[in-house]
Amino acid sequence: MSDEMKDILEKMKNGDKEGEQIEIPSVLPILPLREVVVYPFLVLPLIISRRSSIKLLDDILVKDKLLGVVAQKDPKIEEPKPKDLYQVGAAAVVLKMLKFPDNTERIIIQGLRRIKIKKFLQIEPYMTAEVEPFYDILIVSDELEALMKNVVNQFSNYISLNPSLPDETKIAVLNIKEPGRLADFVISNLESKLPDKQVVLETPEVKERLEKVTLLLSKELEILKMGSRIQSQIESEVSQAQREFFLRQQLKAIQKELGVGDERAMEIQEFKKKIRKAKMPPEVESEVIKELSRLEKMTPASAEYTVSRTYLDWLVSLPWSVFTEDNLNIEQAQKVLDEDHYNLEKVKERILEYLAVRKLKPDVKGPILCFVGPPGTGKTSLGRSIARAMGRKFIRLSLGGIRDEAEVRGHRRTYIGALPGRIIQWIRKAESSNPVFMLDEIDKLGADFRGDPAAALLEVLDPEQNFSFSDHYLEVPFNLSKVLFITTANLLDPIPPALRDRMEVSELPGYTQEEKLMIARQFLIPRQLEAHGLKSNHIEFGDEAVIAIIRDYTREAGLRNLEREIASICRKIAKNAAIGKVDKVRITADNVSDFLGPIRFFSETAERTNVPGVAVGVAWTPSGGDIVFVESTRMRGKKSLKLTGQLGDVMKESAEAALSYIRSRADSLGIAEDFFDKYDLHIHIPAGSIPKDGPSAGVTIATSLFSLLMDKPVRPDVAMSGEITLRGKVLPVGGIKEKVLAAKRAGIRTIILPSRNEKDLKEIPEAIKKELEFQFVDTIDEVWRIAVRDSRGVSS
Repeated sequence: MSDEMKDILEKMKNGDKEGEQIEIPSVLPILPLREVVVYPFLVLPLIISRRSSIKLLDDILVKDKLLGVVAQKDPKIEEPKPKDLYQVGAAAVVLKMLKFPDNTERIIIQGLRRIKIKKFLQIEPYMTAEVEPFYDILIVSDELEALMKNVVNQFSNYISLNPSLPDETKIAVLNIKEPGRLADFVISNLESKLPDKQVVLETPEVKERLEKVTLLLSKELEILKMGSRIQSQIESEVSQAQREFFLRQQLKAIQKELGVGDERAMEIQEFKKKIRKAKMPPEVESEVIKELSRLEKMTPASAEYTVSRTYLDWLVSLPWSVFTEDNLNIEQAQKVLDEDHYNLEKVKERILEYLAVRKLKPDVKGPILCFVGPPGTGKTSLGRSIARAMGRKFIRLSLGGIRDEAEVRGHRRTYIGALPGRIIQWIRKAESSNPVFMLDEIDKLGADFRGDPAAALLEVLDPEQNFSFSDHYLEVPFNLSKVLFITTANLLDPIPPALRDRMEVSELPGYTQEEKLMIARQFLIPRQLEAHGLKSNHIEFGDEAVIAIIRDYTREAGLRNLEREIASICRKIAKNAAIGKVDKVRITADNVSDFLGPIRFFSETAERTNVPGVAVGVAWTPSGGDIVFVESTRMRGKKSLKLTGQLGDVMKESAEAALSYIRSRADSLGIAEDFFDKYDLHIHIPAGSIPKDGPSAGVTIATSLFSLLMDKPVRPDVAMSGEITLRGKVLPVGGIKEKVLAAKRAGIRTIILPSRNEKDLKEIPEAIKKELEFQFVDTIDEVWRIAVRDSRGVSS
């Protein structure tokens, strides 16, 4: 028995004299209730969510905790007015209150006595009213005693038929001696409609009240008895269904003896054929035969039957021993890769090496390759080309936004609608155990309360483990070691270190202008001409026009925007061809703007560096390299360094280190030693809306400050990159290829780099290296002698 019920019983035994002794004031705040009628001396919980009601409770809890509770006529009304409430309710006292995070309150109240509202005194912020007591009219008689006994007996029967009422309720009703309270207690536990309960509340004459309760109780009891009869009938029908099932089973046995075919037996035989055809590993075949044996013993009407049958369908349909034959002709594979992609020699070489090893050692495990590079550099299409070169099936799974571990490993069969994970699903669709499987956008994986998909991929992308990959749904090992997994990413940093360690990373840094020209000529232009229904007699692109598009209308490491601009020109020519203009159009550098509009990108290096305090740096970004301008200025003030441009902590520290070095060398550089005492310095790096961070801008910031303080401009054709120390040393940085390509696109002629980055020039195409001058330095003084005009005399 609950503590709350014990308290109620105790109050009923004692007559609850405490409630009768509480003096009810003539004015009470009124709490409207939906679908609830409160009776005197009964305790019940309420959930309060209206603002006005919460305000009412907050006010009375610091006073006498008394209020009037009145039922609404229509529970759908959100903000009831006096006309929407019944006139008779109950005075009540708040016994307990709890506040919850969803801005609701739970209270426990006890009814005290009936009240009648004479008139409402206020509406806002909550209703208050003048009330008067509503007393019971009790005339003791033998008929009243008989009514009480009848109600008690009927209610006991009601409790025995209604499973929602606990047995403690029967004990409670047997302990009530007062007829008015008996009527109130019984009606409060019936599932009667609100108007019927309100009528009982508004009946002051106790005998009449008991008679109304008796009628309602008889009605509810009849409904429960009818429900019980219906339940018995259903159980009888179920028994009949079971009898029919046994008869059908006997009929099947007779049919089997007579040799008559059985559809289910045929299905079992079909499964056995598929199991033999699948050529599964012995441990898997043993598990499948065991499951098939379970299926034979099940009835088709069982819910477990469908689950087991679906599970067997998945197991027999997987390509356990199906492999496509690899094309081990190295020359043919080289030809296919060259047809589909220009350059990318490192990646192509790695694929050819794998084929060569596969030719010498057929059981070699598939490598795990990771292509990292800016958008539009051909990572995804390269995977398709690799599959074509090797003669394998190609499947691609995008991992962007996947947050559920079950997407990789599947769900347990105990869940409704369970399925294997995406890995097994796509292997089944490929109908081969050795496809080229591309996991696209692996750096976009997420993690939340459903698990970490990246952790689930640790087994998939490990050649030492994936030969026995276990999917939660299959619960048997599947060999993924023959699969050639290729992953793609724009950034390496978001990939967890344990997962990154399992992959061979190949970087696709971006294309030079010459490479873009060749790709446009060989791939992009023919593809767009075909896509727009054009032929060579409609349009011709000159090399100068393509270079103009690359230089003046796109600024990217990849090729997507270049292809979009070519497509834009093709659409305009297609429109002319559709309306009858059949003259061939030659696209040249002079008429590109007629199709694409004004030039979008200008080389503004010379213009922006013709004043002291502006230096050009080269930076790495997720979409390739880019140039950045560092601008410095000074104004009268005292020892203030202001940094703007959405700079990260590392870049801010580089600026402080650069300033500290210049101040320490002020005397030898010919700068007034107290310049920082008289001036404030402001360093800004456009564009201000793009976050920037990293140490490689340290050299550029130091050069910008030096140019400002020496009042000498920086050479407009020079860009630089490197980390600076407090001793003036220049440390190496990363992303050299992307930075060099960005400098070339921007029209830079000389690039200053740390000496220890000289080895990275091996990745730069020879054609680019011939057009640029590289200066390698160890100290910032060397940078200033090269970059700042008339600074040859700077001593180191």
